Amino acid sequence: MKITPQAGKKFGVIVEGFDAETAPEQDIVELKKAIYTNKIVVLKNQDLSPRQFLALGERLGRVAEYYEPVYHHPEVKEVFVSSNVKEEDGRQVGVPKTGKFWHSDYQFMQRPFDITLIYPQVVPSKNRGTFFINLATAYEKLTEELKLAVKDTTATHSVLRYFKIRPTDVYRPISELIEEVNAKTPPVTCQTTFTHPHTGETVLYISEGFTSSVRDAEGNEQPELLTELLTATGQLDRTYEHENIHLQTFEKGDMLLWDNRTLVHRALHTATPEPAVSYRVTVYDDVDAAA
Repeated sequence: MKITPQAGKKFGVIVEGFDAETAPEQDIVELKKAIYTNKIVVLKNQDLSPRQFLALGERLGRVAEYYEPVYHHPEVKEVFVSSNVKEEDGRQVGVPKTGKFWHSDYQFMQRPFDITLIYPQVVPSKNRGTFFINLATAYEKLTEELKLAVKDTTATHSVLRYFKIRPTDVYRPISELIEEVNAKTPPVTCQTTFTHPHTGETVLYISEGFTSSVRDAEGNEQPELLTELLTATGQLDRTYEHENIHLQTFEKGDMLLWDNRTLVHRALHTATPEPAVSYRVTVYDDVDAAA
């Protein structure tokens, strides 16, 4: 297994010569270290079935099945499917246009994922990739004034803003749907920053998609502070040219693994997308980074 930095990128490494089926345990240890240290790992030349993909996730930690079945792979429910391609019989497997906003996976849950694995299956010929922001680096770049302002604050995260309407939700009253969403995934509140358990970095744990509010130590909402933080990190830059934004591209046979607690990401979508299908597996590591 050979690990090299990504040329010309803000962060991330390329891994060649990794065989998911035969990799010794030491390679798995090194792979996890690379994920936390370099934030993104690109495994080259992968050719795995959905079950083999799941098996790799299980070697990295405890795999979580996504809470909404509409995203499940029909044969391996632990595999999340993002797809704008219908099956030959007209069925929609998975959900199209996922992740069209800044977020970290499961940020709206009490226990977010530690590692995300994405395995593209149908790769567009152009406009392919995912935007990322490293929120540990972004925190370090904050002004001292903003660092002081965010100290002792809490952030509340909710799925409600970007919850995708399911086929079964058609014609339901919106009030009933909101009540159901809040009952199944109630808003969660945690410290706005946390210490990464593997690297010791301070991570600013907010996102444009899921963070609904930031409150001070007395419980007073601070909407201007949230806007300042989102602006400073680059999440409100619609040109995607902010210095913190990293565009990760990929090609057929690549698999992306990333530190889900440190990175927020946003899918690159266009108005007239080409066919695109990706599989995702999400993993809890053995250390709980209580945010």
